[in-house]
Amino acid sequence: MMIFRLLFGLLLLAGLLCLATYVATRDPVWRRRGLVIVKWTVLAGIGALAVLVLERLALLL
Repeated sequence: MMIFRLLFGLLLLAGLLCLATYVATRDPVWRRRGLVIVKWTVLAGIGALAVLVLERLALLL
């Protein structure tokens, strides 16, 4: 789980750095890259949360 948290944090940081580069340069390529990275990071986080919820439900059944 620690590896997933580290990966999640690094991907989120990379997306935010891409968006900061967009603000500094006004090059739309960086905005697109940042939004794609942040979108997939959030989806991966939701997937990990779903796995944790399913693990807890399995213990209840």
